[in-house]
Amino acid sequence: MEKLEILTASAKYDVACTSSGSERKSQAGGMGNAVSMGICHSFAADGRCISLLKVLMTNSCVYDCAYCINRKSNQTRRAAFTPEEIADLTMQFYRRNYIEGLFLSSGIMRNPDYTTEQLMAALELLRNVHHFGGYIHVKAIPGADDILLSRLGLLADRMSVNIELPSKESLGRLAPDKSKQSILKPMALIKEKINENSSDIVKYNHAPRFAPAGQSTQMIVGATPDTDYQILNLTEGLYRKYGLKRIFYSAYTPVVEHSLLPSLDTKPPLLREHRLYQADWLLRFYGFQAKELLDEAAPNFNPLLDPKCSWAINHREQFPVEVNRVPYETLLRVPGIGVRSAQRIVKARRAGTLDFYALKKLGVVLKRAQFFITCKGKMLEGLKVGEHTLLRSLMSGQELSPFLQPQYEQLSLFDDTYLAALPAAGAAGLRKGESS
Repeated sequence: MEKLEILTASAKYDVACTSSGSERKSQAGGMGNAVSMGICHSFAADGRCISLLKVLMTNSCVYDCAYCINRKSNQTRRAAFTPEEIADLTMQFYRRNYIEGLFLSSGIMRNPDYTTEQLMAALELLRNVHHFGGYIHVKAIPGADDILLSRLGLLADRMSVNIELPSKESLGRLAPDKSKQSILKPMALIKEKINENSSDIVKYNHAPRFAPAGQSTQMIVGATPDTDYQILNLTEGLYRKYGLKRIFYSAYTPVVEHSLLPSLDTKPPLLREHRLYQADWLLRFYGFQAKELLDEAAPNFNPLLDPKCSWAINHREQFPVEVNRVPYETLLRVPGIGVRSAQRIVKARRAGTLDFYALKKLGVVLKRAQFFITCKGKMLEGLKVGEHTLLRSLMSGQELSPFLQPQYEQLSLFDDTYLAALPAAGAAGLRKGESS
């Protein structure tokens, strides 16, 4: 239990958990299955809240990355699990319905190859001895041998390699034991193996699947002077070149004192992280390019406007557009119109001409969209498009408040502070129920 407390706490700074994206039915005599729903305290499409055991194999590390709480020069409690302990914990937690899968990472023990062998041993016990069919996300260790990484990918549903810092200069300054090449090489290998496996599955019905949920990565935001423009350009390149499923952005939380890092009293840039996620969505689903959203003259996102609204204001010459005629790709660029509402508009206008009332029923956020569209050649009756009116309508203090005043943190297996907030009778009842 002491090991579990240390190693789950050490894993909370890795945010690269996402929906599984893989399907695996439980086999006779086995336990658990994988479904393409959400994980790690996420809400699935059918409303279920499902979770992962998120843990490190060890928080001892031979690397000395300045931003990491587990770096070798940091004075912190150390612990390590054996592969048998990881497998046993996962199965016990699954049987008790605490979890539906495993997120496994590790500090570097001895060297990358040895660490990968330990991760692989734990996964082999789960898959081949305990016949666990549930979701497993494992971190690939940069610098490990290609053969080991290939075997690891056959045991996991998703693999990820954390790129950590956005530029080669920042990586060299804060993580001298790592290199850009050592991180990108396993990314390229995983993509190659996934592509090979896709063709193998077509030819052979029972071909083992290699990381069927794909690969992801994580970038730390705010630990270095890198701009949003640099981060977004790197994001676009990674999606295009390595076919990543997701890129996660982690607002840097100061946990160690270092001259090259923000001071310990610096608040995590949660709003900046939020803007990067919004821009990431625009790259993936809305047809935007990084160079359209930012440039060297304006390298950072506006904290008061989301990236799509900011782009629209800077390109007023392209608006208003007629919703009954413009193509789907143009509709996606209108603030207040999302992917689903754009699809509904294209479908509905085949049956007749749309007006503003119909758009609202289709899910369009007229508070934003009204400044950028016309229906039947006319703008909304009585609308005044002044600069201050436009900005006030596009900004939302309600959206900003959660990021300016963070109130949430990752759930812990060992935190009972929530009981203190309950009425005395209610808390006593909970404790009595737990003991029974």
